[in-house]
Amino acid sequence: MDHAPTLDALSIGPLRAAKPADVDALLDRVFGADRRRRTAYRIRDGMTALDDLSFAALDRQGRLIGSLQCWPAALDGTVPLVLVGPVAVQPEYQREGVGRTMMERMIAAADYIGSDPLVLIGDPEYYGRFFGFEAHWTREWTVPGPVERRRLLARVPKGQTLPAEGHLGPRR
Repeated sequence: MDHAPTLDALSIGPLRAAKPADVDALLDRVFGADRRRRTAYRIRDGMTALDDLSFAALDRQGRLIGSLQCWPAALDGTVPLVLVGPVAVQPEYQREGVGRTMMERMIAAADYIGSDPLVLIGDPEYYGRFFGFEAHWTREWTVPGPVERRRLLARVPKGQTLPAEGHLGPRR
């Protein structure tokens, strides 16, 4: 039986280090082949992932274990945001801290470059507790598809605010 390696046996680096086909296969395995119908895909429609904020977790043999992508998004086309996700980890490596480590690396990079506020669709208990994402910023926002209101979250740098209302979509 294979066991998940410890985090020190993995390397976290730019997503460009992974083959796009491997990333797609990972996303299909974790989220299903119908993943492209999800609201997050509509929010980032036509956008290219942000290289500085997208990461891959590779094992010592260079196999893709996890990926985290970030995308340009905007509120009402005028307020720039970064859409975080998907965050995907091979099932046999989940609950080993791989996703959390990629999120920590992405947030450190976002803080370092002074990125736009981060938004995601995810578990508020997890993303709030560990990474400072909150739903109060997004309560009145609309999105191009269904979403559980409590799962639409934002992480806003200190001293910044976001509009209370607006439509979240691709950055044009």
